[in-house]
Amino acid sequence: MQSGMRQTATANARSRHGMVTTPHWLASEAGARVLARGGNAIEALVAAGAALSVTYPHFCGLGGDAVWMVSDEKGDARSFLGIGQASANAAQRGEIPARGPGSALTTACLVDSWDRVLDYSTFTWGGTEQLAGLLEDAIVLADGGFAVSPSQTFWFDFRSEEQAAWPGFRDLFRRDGIQRQPALARTLDAIATHGAREFYEGALARRIARRLEEAGSPLTAADLAATRTRIAEPVRLTYGDTILLAPPPPTQGVTTLAIMAVLAQLSMTGKATDGPDFYHALVEAVKQAFLDRHLIADPAFGNDVSATLLDPQRLAAKAASIDPSRALPWPHLYRPGDTAFLAAVDSKGRAASLLQSLYFDWGSGVVAGDTGILWQNRGAAFSTDPASPNCYQPGKRPFYTLNPGLALKAGHPHLVYGAQGADGQPQTLALLLSLLIDHGLDPLSALSKPRFLLGRTFSDSRDNLKIEETIGTEAIAALAAMGHAVVPIDALSPLGGQAGAIRIGTDGLIEGAHDPRSDGGAIGL
Repeated sequence: MQSGMRQTATANARSRHGMVTTPHWLASEAGARVLARGGNAIEALVAAGAALSVTYPHFCGLGGDAVWMVSDEKGDARSFLGIGQASANAAQRGEIPARGPGSALTTACLVDSWDRVLDYSTFTWGGTEQLAGLLEDAIVLADGGFAVSPSQTFWFDFRSEEQAAWPGFRDLFRRDGIQRQPALARTLDAIATHGAREFYEGALARRIARRLEEAGSPLTAADLAATRTRIAEPVRLTYGDTILLAPPPPTQGVTTLAIMAVLAQLSMTGKATDGPDFYHALVEAVKQAFLDRHLIADPAFGNDVSATLLDPQRLAAKAASIDPSRALPWPHLYRPGDTAFLAAVDSKGRAASLLQSLYFDWGSGVVAGDTGILWQNRGAAFSTDPASPNCYQPGKRPFYTLNPGLALKAGHPHLVYGAQGADGQPQTLALLLSLLIDHGLDPLSALSKPRFLLGRTFSDSRDNLKIEETIGTEAIAALAAMGHAVVPIDALSPLGGQAGAIRIGTDGLIEGAHDPRSDGGAIGL
């Protein structure tokens, strides 16, 4: 099952037997192989995610985290928060650096999440796949190599001036040609041979801890051993005839749901999707939800604010405060980051939605020596303000941007969706959900619509509204007249991030696509 499986990126994949979508074709193919041999949606995404950890090293990897949403065919859903915690021994003084060893202060939970979701698959869904078999494609790709993607080239070039401060980085990663990672292949093989906990408690864990210490990270072997994925109930919101599900805090899943709750009161079905009123409503709803985002933090160190942020009266007041013809001025805290979204639906209609991440593109820049693992810089998401709910504390999980989504309809999985891009994630998800639900667009059409991004980015420190120029000059002018600080960006710009979506119809037809801004797509069986 090789490249002949690929659907073109200019059409939705369609199937009645299962589907997988990822931002890299090799990862999509790895997941599709699992579905083809009878594996379920969770098992397919473990294989696809492992392959993507190799083929998209700038956005995700073994040194990062993962957040999962899964649902059986009857709508019984769970969230798996594969989020690493801050080192127990790190004493934080001053600002947390954005890159380098000082930013590598949270453990990596991706590998442990594989263990937990596969346990769930085995005992709840009757899955039979073993981790060793699901890692085979990733091992082959890491050892044998693959062609560097346009996305990797872009982000390698974008960070070219910073790489000199990242020891071992340029010896490992490339901007073009064939990318090989033999050290990572050996690490994956050790996990396949000894199990996921080898990464946290075995000989591999001890080697990882030594290499991180040598690089200057505060993480220890004890920190790795304490790393565990947490299983949680999703937060929920009824939107029309669908129920939207999102992961709970410390993720910003409640932010996405809050945006949708505001949009539910703004008559989105009556707004033309290519008009300024549609985008104005989206942007203003985003602002209202983002005003509360500073309250989200690890509930193990404080209160879970989900009920507060999704209180109907609070959200009704936010919707009522929106002026349909005037933009709210917008200075706001910027949270950068990049991720990779994957999704799968199997032959029984069970669904899995996954985001995995190193936080910034290329994470901390710290390679854990001969393990081949590039470590995340998720610790940079902590606040150093002691009054902040997200203030840094040993053992704490930081505020988390990852929020993969699922939507149920008539009690069954209907939409599986997610997006890359930190601050951009809730914004892109709100756009996609309105297009898919309010306007009935198919996945690829929704993913191809002009994308917007409110606030700062890695390349623009101004609090403006970036919007793809394909919205048209008249719409841009109308938004500017409403008071939006509009800056046109290229069509299908990397700033728009990469998203994916699968829709399961009431007749059982599965349609899906991945972002035309990505290097992958959906494969239907």
